[in-house]
Amino acid sequence: MGPLTDGSAAAPDRGLLDGGTSSRPVIEVEALNVTYGDFRAVKDLSFQVRRGELYALLGTNGAGKTSALEVIEGHRRASSGTVRVFGKSPTDRAAVRPRMGIMLQESGFAADLTVAESVRLIGRLTGRSDTVKRVLGVVDLTSKTNTRVAQLSGGEKRRLDFATAVFGRPELIILDEPTTGLDIQSRDALWEAVDQLREDGSTVILTTHYLEEAQQRADRIGLMHQGTFWHQGTVAELTRTLPASIQFTLPVGAPAPPLDTTPADEGAQIIETYELQRELKRLLDWAEVNGVELVDLSAAPTRLDDVFRAIDTAPEHS
Repeated sequence: MGPLTDGSAAAPDRGLLDGGTSSRPVIEVEALNVTYGDFRAVKDLSFQVRRGELYALLGTNGAGKTSALEVIEGHRRASSGTVRVFGKSPTDRAAVRPRMGIMLQESGFAADLTVAESVRLIGRLTGRSDTVKRVLGVVDLTSKTNTRVAQLSGGEKRRLDFATAVFGRPELIILDEPTTGLDIQSRDALWEAVDQLREDGSTVILTTHYLEEAQQRADRIGLMHQGTFWHQGTVAELTRTLPASIQFTLPVGAPAPPLDTTPADEGAQIIETYELQRELKRLLDWAEVNGVELVDLSAAPTRLDDVFRAIDTAPEHS
């Protein structure tokens, strides 16, 4: 994927577009409920997304994140509660849609349209201005300009999805599983393009099953389960909800270590701690003083996928 800039005129000031209310959150969700008959897919969900932020909305299967996103996108009406995008109802398409780019899990482009025609169509539908040449250059599809969508590979279709989402450099970009089906080089290039958009002031909402992407890139994360938030906060705040671990094996006849341990497979011992650096230093100092070799020593901070897995072992929400 190529650069997002092409020497064209600078984007309009975002604060002016909002009537000077640049400090207002781009997205405001308050007590959102989405029901399907007697089933509540989303339950009293509340959160905000700040301008320029990359917010990852994650969740277990059936957690309700797709339903919540559909309301934010204006594709579904809330059963109750309030959702505002740029201070407007997302169903106010004339006010919101030109400022929002959406990359769905499946685009649904007409198979008979060419790549260029698909991009132009999105431009007409959203009311944003851009050039096909620039956008296809961003996603390295220039050579496919006149190729029909039906003839694209899966990865090429995904890059076209991204191209149409960022057409016109929208202020808000929703990326729903953006890197599914992309090779490593295309993933890296997509994230370089997202970084450029954020430098230019765009706000991003991300959903992904690649948790390392959220851990590396999200400013904040909302982790949904059973229709509402299980946790919400920065990566550091979420990972601090679980202890880190230190694992090692002691030689035969070694004295007991100075910290509480739990036995693991093949004679290993595990220390769980919320103060990894301090406890690891204490253990290493003890081993040096006592001449003990800590065999197969490893120390691992808590990762986002550990927090995700913990949902399955925790009590269900009422």
